[in-house]
Amino acid sequence: MKQGFVYTEKNTAEISFPLGGIGTGSIGLAGNGRLIDWEIRNRPAKISLNGFSFFAVKAERDGETVMAKVLQGDKTPPYSGEGNGRFEGYGFGPRRGHMTGFPHYRSNEFRGEFPIAGLSFADDGDPLQVRLTAFNPYIPLNERDSSLPAAVLSYKVTNVSDAALDVALTGCLSNPFAKGSINKPFERGDVKGVRLSTASIPGDSPEFGELSLATDAPDWSRQTYWYRGEWFDNVTVFWKDFVRPGRFAERMYDEPRDLDPYRVVEKNYDTCSVCGHARLEPGQSATFRFVISWHFPWAENYWNPPAPGEAGEAKWRNYYAEWLHDSVDAAVYLFEHYERLYGDTQRFRKALFESTLPEAAIEAVSANLSTLKSPTVLRLTDGTLYGFEGCHTDEGSCEGSCTHVWNYETVTSFLFPELARSMRAADYRYNQFDNGKMAFRLMLPLGREKSDYHAAVDGQMGGIVRTYREWKISGDTEWLASLWPAVKKALAYAWQPSNEDGWDLDRDGVMEGAQHHTLDVEMYGPNAYLSGYYHAALLAAARMGQALGDEEAEQFLELYERGRDWIDRHAFNGEYFYQLLDLTDERYPVNEELGQIKYQIGEGCHIDQAVGQWQARLAGLGDVFDPDKVRRSLKSIYRYNFISMRDHANPNRVYALNDEKGLLICTWPKGGTPTVPVPYADECMTGFEYQAASHMIFEGLVEEGLSVVRAVRERFDGERRNPWNEFECGSHYARAMSSYAILLAMSGFEYDMTVGRIGFSPAAGAGEGAEPFRCFWSLATAWGTVECRTGFIAINVLYGKIELKQLRSRLLAGVREAEVSRAGESWSCPVADGTAQLGSGIALTEGDRLELTFSEGDTYEHNQRK
Repeated sequence: MKQGFVYTEKNTAEISFPLGGIGTGSIGLAGNGRLIDWEIRNRPAKISLNGFSFFAVKAERDGETVMAKVLQGDKTPPYSGEGNGRFEGYGFGPRRGHMTGFPHYRSNEFRGEFPIAGLSFADDGDPLQVRLTAFNPYIPLNERDSSLPAAVLSYKVTNVSDAALDVALTGCLSNPFAKGSINKPFERGDVKGVRLSTASIPGDSPEFGELSLATDAPDWSRQTYWYRGEWFDNVTVFWKDFVRPGRFAERMYDEPRDLDPYRVVEKNYDTCSVCGHARLEPGQSATFRFVISWHFPWAENYWNPPAPGEAGEAKWRNYYAEWLHDSVDAAVYLFEHYERLYGDTQRFRKALFESTLPEAAIEAVSANLSTLKSPTVLRLTDGTLYGFEGCHTDEGSCEGSCTHVWNYETVTSFLFPELARSMRAADYRYNQFDNGKMAFRLMLPLGREKSDYHAAVDGQMGGIVRTYREWKISGDTEWLASLWPAVKKALAYAWQPSNEDGWDLDRDGVMEGAQHHTLDVEMYGPNAYLSGYYHAALLAAARMGQALGDEEAEQFLELYERGRDWIDRHAFNGEYFYQLLDLTDERYPVNEELGQIKYQIGEGCHIDQAVGQWQARLAGLGDVFDPDKVRRSLKSIYRYNFISMRDHANPNRVYALNDEKGLLICTWPKGGTPTVPVPYADECMTGFEYQAASHMIFEGLVEEGLSVVRAVRERFDGERRNPWNEFECGSHYARAMSSYAILLAMSGFEYDMTVGRIGFSPAAGAGEGAEPFRCFWSLATAWGTVECRTGFIAINVLYGKIELKQLRSRLLAGVREAEVSRAGESWSCPVADGTAQLGSGIALTEGDRLELTFSEGDTYEHNQRK
């Protein structure tokens, strides 16, 4: 069952909630409380298990154990076993390292409000109720503290019996190294635990690493090693030690241990237990806090290593290893700053989830924030963000911060702008050829020879638009100036004679040549899809150039206007934008057998036909197409592409099936389907769906956009798919981070920090009732919430500081004066063209609230006379 953000029973089956930092990898928290998907070693590791790593609780009354359970609910089917391992795969039942064979809870409740998960455990007749809060710091604008290699698990235990109980809650963690395993206890101030490492791997090897299990429980015991035996000895002895009344007896071994990892009877790796103790009277509660931290300092290019003699070393140090010496450092840092880190994370969660956005919108936005905590992303030594497109089971999927995929990602710009700017800087520094061509995959290690494949129109032009966006978000014109020569060169490549794909050689503002794009093929001839990216880039370049005093800016503007006019007049069929191409045109590569150019859209209704306008909206550029035609094209996408899969023939990858609904990549409602159409045409991919849905909302088609969002999230309901893993070409796909645009569209968020302006114009219908519209916002140096209703706007700053000079809203249309209040002071300000002029600047810091009250007909002069 799923109700709101709470999952129970079969809807917990697919859950794996990532706990880890940005670029550190993560551990998955399963829907029943198990720890799964141990992806902490600088690469994906889906369905992985660090066996016998779990938590358990026991209660004693008068020196007798009355309850002992593993803190997890029932395992959901199937029960035949998983994988193809010898003596432990399919046909051997659930893996015993999951502890499913020991007493545990009949059921549990999973509340998923990323970045915080909450689980409740309670069985009838038990003397204890247990609630788990699990998280890793996720604090917008605080990139460093959001990049800690750790998982925090805090268990609150309540005595619901009528007698005093002695409670013990233990965490158990296995050393993942078969050879040379060493478990070593530590105490550092109030933090104590066990560090798990190996003596068999050199410290400068990418295979080297370690983990720690730590607590700050004031009353505690430990068992540094479980019993070293064979067969099932280790866990057999542990369970007897645990359920026996009293505390753990310490066990130590003097020598490292070497095991054969392929002998099933020896998969008894060295495990430790760290236990908190408390005496609880009836009705009393105690909280036991644990941190699992890790330290695998060396990342490597395992997927495409440099050839012998090629420049660059295949490994580099992780960002977190530059300021954390080991896993104990990470645990100690978390505990020493726990109240701040949890408090800021909780404040963010509350601001996001207490908004008045529809439930499906909040779910879509929040769920894909988790991608930054997945192994899809790395942080290089200097902190630069690097991303795959997604994840295979045990390696990254499609390397290189692929620009035509990451184009759609909207999270970093607003929540972690330093990371967004680091991607732009790396792109222009390492991906640009002398003639302006941009490789769309960043090769590692940095400085390695670039990939000399086609340039991607959408990736190259989208990068220019994103540069404009990062500039307007930060207000940092010096940063823009540092990139401007490379930005200009990237734009001018479109008409350079050295452009082997001949994008716009006649410099008419329309792309005509071979246009490689995110569907992994080339389009030929004029089309709104890729020319729209070009037009948005031209307009962005014109405005950046004007700000920097570049005389060529006016030429970019003229080219934009000429190209836009041509597309509006020629590439719209009355319902939607399309590709102008004769599929038999021999100027392009016609397939001899089929008699057609393969992989084209032609007269199709394409989900991304107006994506250039969407990118422009996100950047605050305005319209790059006729707004009426954009609206009609979006209506057509909804009408023709939003379908049930029941009767749909899909030869491509299956991301929606049975009676599930979704937006197809391309349909041909007027006929003319190519014999071999553009790849992926019959698929539903969430990143594209969110782009189209949020664009619909931007353009006033609110219910249509939200119905698409609801359809996507119904597919990721915890039973059929993991709510925190929207996949495309692999798990945790970067494009799905386009979902943050739903929040931007619903709130009508706008910004320009070069002039100190912020704005909110809630989507139609929002804030018109008794309850005001309420939503999260984040920008540059601060984040908080906004409240809007007729005649009223309030901005609450919950973190950071920001200086505002202007506040814009459609609610201010027709208003000429507003009353401003802050911290008990009130004054009047003029309003013109929907923008309140706040003077030389109002500095707002954490805890501040700025209110505007107004009504139509008010004038600044009239109120001054009053």
